[in-house]
Amino acid sequence: MIRAAAIVTAICTGLWIDQIFAAHGQLIVNFVVWLLFIVWLWREHPATQVALVACLVYATIGEIFLSLIWGLYEYRLANVPLFVPPGHALLFMLGGLMAARAANWIVWAVPLAAAPFVLLLAAVGADTFGLALYCVFLACMAFGRAKKLYAVMFVLALAMEIYGTWLGNWTWSSAVPWLGLSTLNPPLAAGAFYCVLDLLVMATVGRRSHYALLHAAR
Repeated sequence: MIRAAAIVTAICTGLWIDQIFAAHGQLIVNFVVWLLFIVWLWREHPATQVALVACLVYATIGEIFLSLIWGLYEYRLANVPLFVPPGHALLFMLGGLMAARAANWIVWAVPLAAAPFVLLLAAVGADTFGLALYCVFLACMAFGRAKKLYAVMFVLALAMEIYGTWLGNWTWSSAVPWLGLSTLNPPLAAGAFYCVLDLLVMATVGRRSHYALLHAAR
């Protein structure tokens, strides 16, 4: 649980420092988050190391595409902060720890609890993109192996998104480029992107390394 507490502290404090200390805050957070990631990576089993590096690579590519190319959201300095990709990997480690201890009912409770809010927001036109993301989430829950992880990450990602957008670290566009869909700041089902990240990592490194990644935080 020490690692889990360290990850939560690093994410919450790091986003706050990045926003409050506008001049040099991002440099400080970059250094600390990368240091945590490298230290934990160095201490892990080789299979876990491969999975975490794959997670880092896909997170980097995803951030560049989603933010700089697609324009779904924009960071405070109109860049992709260097702490973001390893931060994704750290959040994923936290999700693995929580999923390993979560009850089985979370698999159906999270989608069921989110459904009325997603449908209502889409019906009134406030977050039609959220409905699309929710469908991606349901597909991952139906066909993916790590169902508890998907449910946990759906909640964790939403919590982080609410915190980060509230601080002003990044802002989601009100209209989704290319698709003409509306979205909130943040979209309710933003956690679907983490489900896709998991599927990509699993497809790249195989089931054994994927299993190691989910238990890296133990």
